[in-house]
Amino acid sequence: MKNIFLIILSLFLVTSCQKEIDLDLADQSGKIVIEGNVTNQAGPYIVRITKSVEFTQQNQYPAVIGAQVILSDNTGQTETLQYVGDGRYITSAFVGVSGRTYTLKIQAEGQQYTAQSTMPEEVDFEGLEQDSFKFGDKTSYTLLPIFTDPAVLGNRYLFSFTINDLGKKYIDVFSDNLNNGLPNQRPIMLPNDDNDGADHEVVVGDTIHVEMQSIDNNVFTFYSALLNLSNGSGVTPANPPSNISNGALGYFSAHTVKNLSYTIQ
Repeated sequence: MKNIFLIILSLFLVTSCQKEIDLDLADQSGKIVIEGNVTNQAGPYIVRITKSVEFTQQNQYPAVIGAQVILSDNTGQTETLQYVGDGRYITSAFVGVSGRTYTLKIQAEGQQYTAQSTMPEEVDFEGLEQDSFKFGDKTSYTLLPIFTDPAVLGNRYLFSFTINDLGKKYIDVFSDNLNNGLPNQRPIMLPNDDNDGADHEVVVGDTIHVEMQSIDNNVFTFYSALLNLSNGSGVTPANPPSNISNGALGYFSAHTVKNLSYTIQ
């Protein structure tokens, strides 16, 4: 049976050109899907646990209840998360700090899943700079995130944005492989009506809300593969390489967060 790999795409809303990817994933229905985040902002932090489904049940992801979810770090901090519904388990007092390594342990439905992620140091998100280009009579816009990459090679970034108060989230990931230690030169492409899957064409007066995350390499690899899948380039294996053990789908990310907004002029 053919399934369409939308469970991660729908949970995380991760691309400006979302497509349904027709993949032979017959053995993936019913697998655990984990989405976990720890940031340098005040909690609570959320771990969501659901089950993957067949295409015929699209957008109906059963919550996994009764799991034991433990979050800890390399300084001895540990907490058992509380279930609050819809597959979500939350912290009450846990604190995220740059430079620490975080471990997630989950016991669910007789199986154990573990993951680790190290939160990078925060890189200063200084601003956003608008640019535009014309193709025929149409104007398209870009935003350049203004930041300077640290001198040490290996920094990874995730940028997500929403438009006005619309719910759809777009993402892209950057590495410093070609721009190490230099001011950023890579813009964020904003959607227009030529983008496949775009449901809003950015025009003057729109406000773009941008979030910058400094992420570790495993999370960068996961999102890079996910974006390749959603853009139809076809990577192998079909599922993005999760940093969670025991065959779970999804990811666990400890990352920094900074938000800025910009109104298109």
